[in-house]
Amino acid sequence: MNFEAIKSIYGFEMARMRRTLLQSVISPVITTSLYFVVFGTAIGSRIPTIEGVSYGSFITPGLIILTLLTQCTANGSIGIYFPKFTGTIYEILSAPVAMTEILIGYVGAAASKGLIIGFIILATAYCLSLINPDFGTISVAHPLVMLLFMVLTAVTFSLFGFIIGVWAKNFEQLNIVPMLIVPPLTFLGGSFYSIKMLPPFWEAVSHLNPVLYLVSGFRWSFYEVSDVNPLVSLAMIGLFLALCLSVLGWMFRTGYRLRS
Repeated sequence: MNFEAIKSIYGFEMARMRRTLLQSVISPVITTSLYFVVFGTAIGSRIPTIEGVSYGSFITPGLIILTLLTQCTANGSIGIYFPKFTGTIYEILSAPVAMTEILIGYVGAAASKGLIIGFIILATAYCLSLINPDFGTISVAHPLVMLLFMVLTAVTFSLFGFIIGVWAKNFEQLNIVPMLIVPPLTFLGGSFYSIKMLPPFWEAVSHLNPVLYLVSGFRWSFYEVSDVNPLVSLAMIGLFLALCLSVLGWMFRTGYRLRS
């Protein structure tokens, strides 16, 4: 394992985050904070508790997952797409660096960026709960489970973003999945409500949404309330992780849109 190569790729990607701090960190944090203010404080003060949890507290795990999914997918796709776009990908491929090492460098950086933003949002929600009692109390019943869900989600969707970056031929294809598919799935995956509040038919349909399992399992680590068994949630994210690794394995073996 060429750790120096991994370190170089990882360091370059993290440096890009520091150079674009406004876009990479401040923008998603401000956007999510607005959700907290509008939904958690303004609207949440007029909504009764959901399964014994105040509305502001209830939506916090969902908003963290929403940001984590979108940021990791976007960072994972952009990280590999730009070397393709500028042509520097051929320098990387011709270097004595294995595809596994390239993958670890890019995906590790994308997941790290998402986790940093996720923890900043968690800290923001905690501070808001101290300032405004109407928001509710942020508590984590199972910190290790929360961390496990965050890391698995960050790594899995960074891999997913990497696949999109390899597949995309232009900027339109690069943005179509992170912007038009991932956010709607997250919004409809129980981020702002419990699917138990839905009519039976739509509750059953919601179980087809893979994001539901991420949001539900992650929320359980906070308040021990969930729409889906947390073990099922872990199994689902493990299945998606295995699927992403399988697709990437095929891409690396065939050189799909990497060597051509």
